[in-house]
Amino acid sequence: MNKKKDKGFESPRPFKLTHQVVCISNINFQRKSVIGFVELTIFPTVVNLNRIKLNSKQCRIYRVRVNELEAPFLYNDPTLEVCHNESKQRNLNYFSSAYTAAVGAVDPDAGHGELVIKIPSEIWKQGDDMKVLKVYIEFSLDQPKGGLHFVVPDVEGSMAERGAHVFSFGFQNSTRFWFPCVDSYSELCTWKLEFTVDASMVAVSCGDLVETVYTHDMRKKAFHYILTIPTAAPNISLAVGPFEIMVDPYMHEVTHFCLPQLLPLLKHSMSYLHEIFEFYEEILTCRYPYSCFKTVFVDEAYMQVSAYASMSIFSTNLLHSAMIIDQTPLTRRCLAQALAQQFFGCFISRMSWGDEWVLKGISGYIYGLYLKKTFGVNEYRHWIKEELDKIVDYELKMGGVLLHPTFSGGKEKDNPTPHLHFSIKHPHTLSWEYYKMFQCKAHLVMRLIENRISMEFMLQVFNKLLSLASTASSQKYQSQMWSQMLVSTHGFLKSISNVSGKDIGPLIKQWVDQSAVVKFFGSFAFNRKRNVLELEIRQDYTSPGTQKYVGPIKVTVQELDGSFNHMLQIEENSLKHDIPCHSKSRRNKKKKIPLMNGEEVDMDLSAMDADSPLLWIRIDPDMSILRKVEFEQADFMWQYQLRYERDVVAQEEAISALEKFPTPASRLALTDILEQDQCFYKVRMQACFCLSKIANAMVSTWQGPPAMKSLFTRMFCCKSCPNIVKTNNFINFQSYFLQKTMPVAMALLRDVQNLCPKDVLNFILDLIKYNDNRKNKFSDNYYRAELIRALTNSLTPAISISNEVRTVDNLNSDVRLILEEITRYLNMEKLLPSYRNTITVSCLRAIRELQKNGHIPSDASLFKSYAEYGHFVDVRVAALEALVDYTRVERSSAEMQWLLSMVQTDPSHYVRHKVLSMLCKNPPFTKASDSALCNEALVDQLWKLMNSGTSHDWRLRCDAVNLYYVMFGLTRPSCLPLPELGLVLNLKEKKAVLNPTIKPEMGAGALVDTPASIGIHGFNAMEEEDIDMDTVHDSQAFIHHHLNLLERPSTPGEAPPTSMVTKRTRFALNTLSHLPLGRQRASVCGTDHAVHARHAGPGLFQRERLLVVQAWRRARPPPPSPPPRAQEEEEETQTQAQTQAQARKQGQGEGPGQGQLSRLQQQPSQRQVAALAISV
Repeated sequence: MNKKKDKGFESPRPFKLTHQVVCISNINFQRKSVIGFVELTIFPTVVNLNRIKLNSKQCRIYRVRVNELEAPFLYNDPTLEVCHNESKQRNLNYFSSAYTAAVGAVDPDAGHGELVIKIPSEIWKQGDDMKVLKVYIEFSLDQPKGGLHFVVPDVEGSMAERGAHVFSFGFQNSTRFWFPCVDSYSELCTWKLEFTVDASMVAVSCGDLVETVYTHDMRKKAFHYILTIPTAAPNISLAVGPFEIMVDPYMHEVTHFCLPQLLPLLKHSMSYLHEIFEFYEEILTCRYPYSCFKTVFVDEAYMQVSAYASMSIFSTNLLHSAMIIDQTPLTRRCLAQALAQQFFGCFISRMSWGDEWVLKGISGYIYGLYLKKTFGVNEYRHWIKEELDKIVDYELKMGGVLLHPTFSGGKEKDNPTPHLHFSIKHPHTLSWEYYKMFQCKAHLVMRLIENRISMEFMLQVFNKLLSLASTASSQKYQSQMWSQMLVSTHGFLKSISNVSGKDIGPLIKQWVDQSAVVKFFGSFAFNRKRNVLELEIRQDYTSPGTQKYVGPIKVTVQELDGSFNHMLQIEENSLKHDIPCHSKSRRNKKKKIPLMNGEEVDMDLSAMDADSPLLWIRIDPDMSILRKVEFEQADFMWQYQLRYERDVVAQEEAISALEKFPTPASRLALTDILEQDQCFYKVRMQACFCLSKIANAMVSTWQGPPAMKSLFTRMFCCKSCPNIVKTNNFINFQSYFLQKTMPVAMALLRDVQNLCPKDVLNFILDLIKYNDNRKNKFSDNYYRAELIRALTNSLTPAISISNEVRTVDNLNSDVRLILEEITRYLNMEKLLPSYRNTITVSCLRAIRELQKNGHIPSDASLFKSYAEYGHFVDVRVAALEALVDYTRVERSSAEMQWLLSMVQTDPSHYVRHKVLSMLCKNPPFTKASDSALCNEALVDQLWKLMNSGTSHDWRLRCDAVNLYYVMFGLTRPSCLPLPELGLVLNLKEKKAVLNPTIKPEMGAGALVDTPASIGIHGFNAMEEEDIDMDTVHDSQAFIHHHLNLLERPSTPGEAPPTSMVTKRTRFALNTLSHLPLGRQRASVCGTDHAVHARHAGPGLFQRERLLVVQAWRRARPPPPSPPPRAQEEEEETQTQAQTQAQARKQGQGEGPGQGQLSRLQQQPSQRQVAALAISV
């Protein structure tokens, strides 16, 4: 852990921000623009503060004043274009280093920022060296690409009638996108927020609404909010639109906002929010920290849930009516997540990025407690198992997830995750998938801590953190106390130690300071003579994403006399453990078997081993270790575990294991579970799919009707006519979910010809035909969508005849029936759309399966039409998923370009993100395969996308990096030609190395460049530069131009100045480009070698590539020989150029000493350089 945190919070900035005013005076929906100003109240912490660094992206800055004096400023955003002038550089290793450096150069937690304000010297001449500074900044936004999202439907009517609205969004430290601020979670201050909007609009923001003032002409009104609780800028939000307003009937301090005509859905969806408030306040023994809470539902939301101080922004798609079953638990979960983050994430913030896991872990932990209380223990344990499986699968596939990264331990610590192709030093460089797994692991580790210290102590720790923060937030004039509202890893662990008196250092070291999970392999043998269970537990700690575990582990053994827990100690070299058994074999005696929960049941013991009293064995049943367990036991033991173990996790493990044992006994056990109404419904749903797999494995010996058909008929069909389903009645939700799942699983059945049985297909078609929902109080749209999914699952590859043209007329009769049903449903959806267009989504997936299986021609036009902007987002995502699959199967370059153009131009940020995510999961090709799609144009397009095309969306840029990695790997793509400078010679050290753009792949950890080495110096190079006052524009002139719809003046926000190092490097490269080829080669191989060496990571020189470069160079025609006199002049000019270039580098602190410089003046001639290259 970082020892710097032990002494408390130390701000990296030479000032303390205590108050900020944000005033948005004009929001133009037609032009998608914003005009406003901010005023920051700053207390210097150093004498004669001369510069203030703030964060601001894409804002045009027009005037900066400090204490009423005009102040010069400098704007530079190195993240706009990560790699400058690197036309041939396509190395992902290099890009990751450059991107990490660019983000760090403007990181507020390091005291940096895009906007540097020079404080006028006149301020300090007045005597007070530590006076309060008022920094006033006028700015504007024009068609923002990030931070603020305008939704303006293209229909007739006024903006209010069209439902036009705008809201803030972003991922981690994104407030800088819509107003200048200190965009850090550790810089707290109070806020005054003013927004002037049209009279038909409503502005919703953080804090208390103190007044609403109309303008004189009554055409506009200003909303004034005050947030008295110190809050970080990333937790400030805004939403403006023609919202309908509902005050919560149970809690009057809670207000809900939704778009027009959605108020009935809002009333039902929010009817239980007060229960979530009551639950959190009860377990935390602390009142909700803010005086109000606002929920705002918007269209085209960036995420389903975005939590901000005293308000949360949700997707409109979460709203539902009382008729919808499936969406109800999902919406309740989202509300619970948002409210948990109000306590830990908004009210209590973090000290640094390394402490993020504490907030995510606590909010996820108390959210889990809400799940347990509301949905039951079975749902909670099922969720924990799902989360554990997700993090284990991710870490075993991708490598470890590190919760608490520290970067102060030397080179090895600077890159604690060498297996990843991105840096974890900053949230803006993280893969989105990695961040989701990060949150998942954080709350699982909190649960491990709870297992160690008890839930009672855990909740006391949370209460202590909230109490200290609440006391600190009331100190209005002692801002130094506000650090109590910041949580750190050290402070959190100290609170645990003080409250519980227990040392959890080893647990933190294993699961927080280290990445990776544990992988166990278990087997056993029963020693009858000793009546001992000989258990062998082995570990795999050499595979990626695994670690060695040493410590206690719980083993539960179910015997004839009951269930017994044993705590074993996993040591360094111990593999086998002897566990004494408490009962002896009494198979012939009739006696009830006691279970773990105290229940006693009758069992048929005829299947078990006559000499063994063991019924089943479980390793780590409480999931108290982040692990994967592969345990070997007999099939009858898994069957007993499935039937009689009451823990849903044990039942799900047994179902997964029984897939390997296709026997009549397994079939019977699964059927028994399906018939048990007391069994958890998700276990029964999983059993359906397992039963279909077992039936397919037993197809040659299967007797009786198809699996599940008779059971479904008995449960859901008419007794007089078994092929007609009863009128829908979904009042029993468990039966409803089972009724949805069984046809989908039945459709996976196959006969000996590997075709779906005819009677199964006809049965599913009858379910569709006789479906009747007239008397049902609930909607059947999800049920009908699952029936279409069942039809899709029944499809098998078509038997193709060469040169046969597929038409509807020569379709198989069964496939024709399926296609007719899908077409009918798709057409009906246009007339009577279902909730969230679930039917359309299923139909699109079915059509794609028909294409993939060769029943109908593959065609992308249908999916393109449904993917266009204007359709419901779920439909668009389903169509795009089909297009991504089409691109991979057909290797279509046109569709790949269409998808990438959508990533660049689509108005919905969520859809753009989903396109790249789906391409990563189902790429058209990978780095290990050859494809016609892999070409130089695609490399350039993707490189430009992640280099500069996604600079205003952190998540999207990381998505583009992931796709580049999946398709091309870490090094230069193989489809690119060798760069002109394939070999770089260092004549000073008599060495030759490959150009870094084609260096061999070394692994993802080879991120060796620093900000200084790649020319991104933050603002260190600009500390002593004079700031040009000509770049400061008159705001009044701007407003005049804006209101008259004239062209805006150029501002620093459009073209950030280039640092001196970048200018010098560019000058050197431009100079080289005008030289003859021979001089270019000599110059680069000589003194300018350091320019290229910066981009090269440490690596071994590969002889094969050297031979390729040599052969390529020999094949090139030599340049014409100049006359002797011209050659002497050329060599003299070359030597001077080399000396000047070396002197420039020495001026930057990177060149050699004077003695080395004098030796460099004696460089060999061009002929000697060529001879050296050949001899190498």
